[in-house]
Amino acid sequence: MKADGRPITMLTAYDYPTAKIIDAAEIDIILVGDSVGNVILGYDSTLPVTMDEMVHHVKAVCRGVARAMVVADMPFLSYQVSREEGVRNAGRFLKETGAQSVKLEGGREVVEVIKACVSAGIPVMGHLGLTPQSVHQLGGYKVQGKEAESAAKLLEDARAIEEAGVFAVVLECVPVPLARMITGMLKVPTIGIGAGPYCDGQVLVTHDLLGLYPRFVPKFVKQYAVLHQEIEAALGRYKEEVQAGVFPGPEHGFGLSEEVIEEAAQKLKSLSEESGIQNQ
Repeated sequence: MKADGRPITMLTAYDYPTAKIIDAAEIDIILVGDSVGNVILGYDSTLPVTMDEMVHHVKAVCRGVARAMVVADMPFLSYQVSREEGVRNAGRFLKETGAQSVKLEGGREVVEVIKACVSAGIPVMGHLGLTPQSVHQLGGYKVQGKEAESAAKLLEDARAIEEAGVFAVVLECVPVPLARMITGMLKVPTIGIGAGPYCDGQVLVTHDLLGLYPRFVPKFVKQYAVLHQEIEAALGRYKEEVQAGVFPGPEHGFGLSEEVIEEAAQKLKSLSEESGIQNQ
């Protein structure tokens, strides 16, 4: 797709029904991100997310996908401790979930893990720029590569992980000119999130795109719907109709013939009489 100049589309999913909808929309790649921690599990960051939690959600997503590539996000400390542990955990995703590839964050510091995974037959997507697992080290959720030194580091990291064998690189919160430079430099595709229009593809958190949370919306997000308002309104109508006795109506119930009702009444009467004799 990069060679043909066809933009790549990627969205997140964490469950079966969402995955089915995204797949039916013919999105190219579904990322089961460790953002599940913020979006679904209620954590303040991605750091608490475990391998077992990720495996659980990736399995659900894969059950709903027929055509898209599924990328499983490697959670914090699943690959940073050692190369061997990284390969073992990455392998779990392919063995246990049905995902086709994994994603991990970092540049030159994770090159050996990338090489080992690729050597083991595990496709790896890279992730540079704002890497949420390093949020404390980065001093918060900030645009990366704004200074000459950090921009040069991102360029070096991009080249290093490409040489290590990644098949694509997510660029998160990277200045547009720098993202364009990296995209032109690499043979593998770049997929941007807050990195401008010159990447080879784009990714967003589906819940942000659909406006499912009445919370802060990052600058790089475009909301294509505001579903939280529609959902709240629907739930409010449901509550009102239940309280008013409007729902359920006749059309929502199941009937019985007069003969069945009469027969059931007779059986109930017989059971009551038998029970009364026994009690005496």
